[in-house]
Parts: sequence; structure tokens; C-alpha cells
Amino acid sequence: MTSQWQGGFQGEVRVTAGATAITGWAVRWTFANGQSVSQSWNTTLTSSGATVTACNADYNGRLAAGASASFGFLGSWTGSNAVPQLSCTVR
Repeated sequence: MTSQWQGGFQGEVRVTAGATAITGWAVRWTFANGQSVSQSWNTTLTSSGATVTACNADYNGRLAAGASASFGFLGSWTGSNAVPQLSCTVR
């Protein structure tokens, strides 16, 4: 989370390739407290209920070994804004 205000927040995620190059990535998480995403950049983002999946855009999926790409999003929350656990997979 890069910033937070009453009812909203901005998040940023950095995806880093390991010891070998990758040609695509996906990051998934599930919000625990009713948060939702309203817009995003540098990603193709979909959500179903509390589960969010962010996949690379056409221009940032290929990463050399050790290279990284980042994406961001704006979201809303009520009550509390717990940070979810992320999982990343190579596509």
C-alpha cells in the first residue's frame, strides 16, 4: 500500500523474475475486509467478488532474469483495510 485515506487506498506491486527470464506473470490475492479495486495501470486486472487477478500487460510481461515490472491500482474500503497475501505465478 503506497497511501491510504478514509475509504480509499493506492497499492503498488512489483513483480521480479528469478534466476531465469519469464514471458508472462499473474498476481492473485483475496481481500478479507470487503475492499474493491476501482482502477489500475500497467496490468490487465479482473476481479470476482473478493478475489483479484492482475496479469501482465502486452508490454511488460517479458522480464529478463532478475528484472522487474510494477503495476498499481486504486481501491476502496470500509471498516478496516487489511493488506492481503499475494501469490505470483509465471504464465
